[in-house]
Amino acid sequence: MPNSKQYIQFLMMALILLFALVGCSNETVETDNSPSTQVSDNKITFAWPRDIGEMNPHIYNPSQLFAQSMVYEPLVSYHDGGELKPHLAESWDISEDGKEYIFTLRKGVKFSDGTDFNAEVVKKNFDPILANKDTHSWLGVISKIDKIEIIDEYNFKLALTEAYYPTIQELAVVRPVRFLGEAGFPEDGDTSKGVVHPVGTGPWILEDYKVDEYATFIRNDNYWGELPSVEEITVKVIPDAETRVLSFEKGDLDLIYGEGVINIDSFNQLESTGNYETSVSEPVATRQLVMNTNTEQLSDERVRQALHFGFNKQAMVEGVTSGLEEKADYLLPTNYPYTSKVNVTAVDYNVEKAKELLDEAGWKLPEGKNIREKDGKLLEIELMYNSAESIQKTMAETLQSEWAGLGVSLNIVGVELTTQVERFKANDFHMNFFSNYGSPYDPHTFVNIISTEGFGFSEAISAYPNKEDLLNDITKVKQTTDEAERQELYTTILSSLQEQGAIVPISYIKQIAIYQSDISNFTFPANRDEHPFTGISVNE
Repeated sequence: MPNSKQYIQFLMMALILLFALVGCSNETVETDNSPSTQVSDNKITFAWPRDIGEMNPHIYNPSQLFAQSMVYEPLVSYHDGGELKPHLAESWDISEDGKEYIFTLRKGVKFSDGTDFNAEVVKKNFDPILANKDTHSWLGVISKIDKIEIIDEYNFKLALTEAYYPTIQELAVVRPVRFLGEAGFPEDGDTSKGVVHPVGTGPWILEDYKVDEYATFIRNDNYWGELPSVEEITVKVIPDAETRVLSFEKGDLDLIYGEGVINIDSFNQLESTGNYETSVSEPVATRQLVMNTNTEQLSDERVRQALHFGFNKQAMVEGVTSGLEEKADYLLPTNYPYTSKVNVTAVDYNVEKAKELLDEAGWKLPEGKNIREKDGKLLEIELMYNSAESIQKTMAETLQSEWAGLGVSLNIVGVELTTQVERFKANDFHMNFFSNYGSPYDPHTFVNIISTEGFGFSEAISAYPNKEDLLNDITKVKQTTDEAERQELYTTILSSLQEQGAIVPISYIKQIAIYQSDISNFTFPANRDEHPFTGISVNE
């Protein structure tokens, strides 16, 4: 299993990527030399808060996931309900011990420059990834790959050092296991230093690009799969959310989509006009409240449960998100694999029950005072939130007000994102907001992080009497080749984590889209990080 440092690096990249802006520049970059399609009205313009990055399939920030997924494709693709389907690989066989995978590649697939996709180029892509394992080993399968062996032109073997069931699921993620054409590699083959041309097998070709201003993708008319309806997609880089809304209202943009790309009030206002089409996705992640059970005030399960009973989750979520998010009863959305059978009792708002539990735990409210005490100590707790995240701030203020009525003093502290991550990593917190990574990473990535020493979740469950059993189950669930056993283990793990109250589900995060009335067939991808342009079209 990857070590704690590697998982912490993943968290840093995943969270900071949401907010970081690349520096301004007027530099233009070279793309591949594929011919352009003719000028047409059959095109879409949308806004993104950041530049698309260098379009290298094997690196991370500042490259943007949606753009990488337009050009580069996986061996397998992730679909609704966690179904994994053949993509560049038409089939695969797994050995009985779970350590060897034989992939048969799809024949007739070509890169956008006309060169063939085959086992040789697959290995050429794996080589720089495996040569830079420290960079990529946040993805569990990378650290477990022993070797890649070419069998023949369209078959290769992936050998692991140990069984790891999420292998196929992790091969569906947007990076780093996606495939660059021969012409894109530098002379030494090491893509960690950059690529020459962004040549992929995907439905889109990067045609024109000016850093921090725009990127234009044209349809790959030689695409092996279903040809997109739209011929051209232009990404305008607009960092400011209000400016994105104004550009959309002026008709300069056809589409805005994503998480947090505009504020909820703006989305609701635009929707209320009736002039535009809107869509809201299924849950993509859960907003969670993590409690450090090494903190004396939170070490007692009864206190944690009392705090859960002691706030009106439904009212808070509706008030803070205007109903865009929905109240979460489970740690992970139930549209993920292995999550639908988790059996926990939903915690409903019950102030009297909360007060009763606090009394049982020995935290009494002295007459004439506002804060409960036990053994001369006050029931004071600190909640850390990201100061740039308005939803976290408002939820923190709501919890502060509601818990004051229970006799709990909640101090809320807004910090910068990097500070929030570092303090969580260092276990320097009482409470913290968190959200899981979504599809196709979970549930396995979520439970991996739970078991990572030197990370906030490890401290959150430190007071659990069955902590060692949980950690053993998490190790087993990644290695078992028995599907029924895997389901049983996940049910036990996720149920136990939630029942003991250190991780409180608050709301299910969703993506939004708003688009002009001449845009149709917009759908959100099952993979949280993929582009949404597969079936989209422009009405005549």
